[in-house]
Amino acid sequence: MAQTETPKLDAGDRFPTMTISLLDGSSMTLPDDLSADFTVFLGYRGKW
Repeated sequence: MAQTETPKLDAGDRFPTMTISLLDGSSMTLPDDLSADFTVFLGYRGKW
């Protein structure tokens, strides 16, 4: 399987913009739809 290099975030870096699908069918754009100054993002990739 081919591997690609993924850039890593450093302290102070802005989280990259991404749109995710939520379980209720709606979507959320990160980090723009978050109102808190600090957030913990836990992602589950599901089935590949």
